[in-house]
Amino acid sequence: MRELSSRTATFTDSVIRRMTRISNQYDAINLSQGFPNFDPPKEILQRLSEVAFEGPHQYALTWGAQNFREALADKQAHFSGQQVDPDSEIVVTCGSTEAMMAAMMSIVNPGDRVVVFSPFYENYGADAILSGAVPVYVPLEPPSFSFDADKLEAAFKSGAKALILCNPANPSGKVFSKEELATIAELAIKYDVYVITDEVYEHIVYAPYHHEYLSTYPGMRARTIICSSLSKTYSITGWRLGYVIASPEIIDRVKKVHDFLTVGAAAPLMEAAVVGLRFGDDYYAELTAHYTHMRDLFLNGLRHLGLDFVEPQGAYYVMVDVSRFMHAGETDLAFCERLAEKVGVGAVPGSSFFQEPVNNFIRFHFAKQDDTLNDALTRLEKIKHI
Repeated sequence: MRELSSRTATFTDSVIRRMTRISNQYDAINLSQGFPNFDPPKEILQRLSEVAFEGPHQYALTWGAQNFREALADKQAHFSGQQVDPDSEIVVTCGSTEAMMAAMMSIVNPGDRVVVFSPFYENYGADAILSGAVPVYVPLEPPSFSFDADKLEAAFKSGAKALILCNPANPSGKVFSKEELATIAELAIKYDVYVITDEVYEHIVYAPYHHEYLSTYPGMRARTIICSSLSKTYSITGWRLGYVIASPEIIDRVKKVHDFLTVGAAAPLMEAAVVGLRFGDDYYAELTAHYTHMRDLFLNGLRHLGLDFVEPQGAYYVMVDVSRFMHAGETDLAFCERLAEKVGVGAVPGSSFFQEPVNNFIRFHFAKQDDTLNDALTRLEKIKHI
């Protein structure tokens, strides 16, 4: 038989999803894969129950149902201050994973260089490789996870065509400051670089931090490609409703790529989710308060246990330094497997997020009910004895 694709020969399975399987194997509390264990808003569920009988049940327009795109455009304009044309500047995708892939395939050619901040969500490097691009990594230095502007400029000078920016960031929980975003914008304009932003955690930010839209910075509207989804904002990760927002020229290409990737997002789910897109400001204030409570509960528990961690500014992940609990020569992956088996808590090895040889962090997520988080903290009391 002829050889398989060399482009994907180095791929492994998703470490995040692998840790879910390992958590299930040992009946561990799954704080690895980032999905909540509480219900979506009841208004969305009520509308879904109506749609089950009313429809639609057939294909929606390829780039998204009209009412969904209009509601999304209104929401984006409300929070960013930028008007969005629902017909020429939005494509609805099957989750933000497809949004990122469609964006990447729309702007890069084989051999192009794409800058990725490290640590990074594991899909970004794979997206670049699947597009035939070459990822160029720029480190975010813990504990602040700030970047060196000179290193970023050097990456741009190397001929980069695009940068992927996750803000708020997974896995670090970093929220990029106005000064950092201004630096990125200045360099992107100077070197004519597109910026693909992953903004899926835009509404999960902790005081005093604030999410800024890079597209609102001078000169960035035309070169910013916003990728996001409804998954985290409305606790519907399984619905796979994502989107791309960009200039009409870029969106025209994204529409065509998306059509051949997945044809379209699920029509009944888009119809039900319109209700969520029309929520008022009170919903987002309650969402922030809810996640702030979960963060405080879990982080205070980690402090009580004497664990070292980097306090997240946004998203719902925390990076914990477990170097003093690891056996000599042990990898963080082996430690996470041992943690699931002996302690009963699932985590993701930090090395799966870093291009650099970092082996001392693991990532927990805390989008769980109080009982689940308290149970996990009780189990973690055994971490010093395994």
